[in-house]
Amino acid sequence: MKRITLVGAGFAALTAVQKLRAADPALEITLVAPAPEFSYLPGTIWIPSGLRKPEDLQINLSNFFHRQNVKYFQGSAIGLKQDGRILVTDQGDIENDGLIICSGGRFIKKLPGIEHAITPCEGIPAAIKIRDRLKAMTGGTIAVGFSGNPKEPSAMRGGPMFEFLFGIDQQLRREGRREKFKLIFFTPAAEPGKRLGPKAVKGLLGEMKKRGIETHLGHKMKQFTETKVITEGGEFDADLILFMPGMTGNQWFDNTELPRSEGGLIKADKRCRVEGMTQVYVAGDSGSYPGPEWMPKQAHMADLQAEAAAANLLAELDGKQPTHTFKVELFCIVDSQSRGSLVARTPGYNIALPQMRLFHWLKRLFEWWYLRQYR
Repeated sequence: MKRITLVGAGFAALTAVQKLRAADPALEITLVAPAPEFSYLPGTIWIPSGLRKPEDLQINLSNFFHRQNVKYFQGSAIGLKQDGRILVTDQGDIENDGLIICSGGRFIKKLPGIEHAITPCEGIPAAIKIRDRLKAMTGGTIAVGFSGNPKEPSAMRGGPMFEFLFGIDQQLRREGRREKFKLIFFTPAAEPGKRLGPKAVKGLLGEMKKRGIETHLGHKMKQFTETKVITEGGEFDADLILFMPGMTGNQWFDNTELPRSEGGLIKADKRCRVEGMTQVYVAGDSGSYPGPEWMPKQAHMADLQAEAAAANLLAELDGKQPTHTFKVELFCIVDSQSRGSLVARTPGYNIALPQMRLFHWLKRLFEWWYLRQYR
């Protein structure tokens, strides 16, 4: 019986489980994660306003694992042995015939004073903290921003920050207290959202201007304090700071011989195979892949990479040459609580459509459709 081990319980890992099981009912699939839970991070943008409760987005995977005949191993990866044939965890070693690493990325938290900022994409607890801080505030300045990993252009996640920015603006308006707050968007990039395409940049900046949101763009970050954002282009007061730093690889990668990109992620080819290793693949935020500079780190890409990784690993285990590549495409709806704008980008086209109620409801419908497979 072929034994495949997956590291992680996020988008990539769960998609890989489904593709592997559909292809071979006899596989022995082991999934390693600290908890048998899936957090639907795209929905956390709705927690501060109460549109979603934390329990709506935290899915217990016990039923899914049972249906897919998956062995769940509770633990955390800490290393590899024998060129990947043994995964070392804090709860013991796991042997495998094939390995897919889907353990996500790690936020770079080297900026002085970053402990004074909330990093929204760290999960549901971060969104709860934002909700509670907003509820307690009677006025002041809210600063929302992001940066990237200069050594890994794809390792950034700016889209959710636009959603938190517009969502907070909309929430404060609905609560009748927007005039008591100043909103400031900041980033070292001169053209925020450039990865979404030039039309999207123009649309995002136009939406900020329409909503009375100030911008502080194109200045390298220097420091946060409890009440300030400090950049090389000046500083400004902030009573609440939401900041998304760039990403790098998981710390446990340092205990392995996994090949690393300059930015710290696992180097993979266009088939998601880890460079120089056999029957070891990576999908999602953990990997550095060849592709256009705008290739996103988002759930949709993680799903596409997981499909390719699963198909290629099975081919390799059958003694065949891996041939599956993944499509590079960016699809997202930048939501603002009641409306959303659609952005789509592939090597062949780039679309940016303005805010519409339809897109907000499409985003909610997709969430329902996506989560039903894991409940």
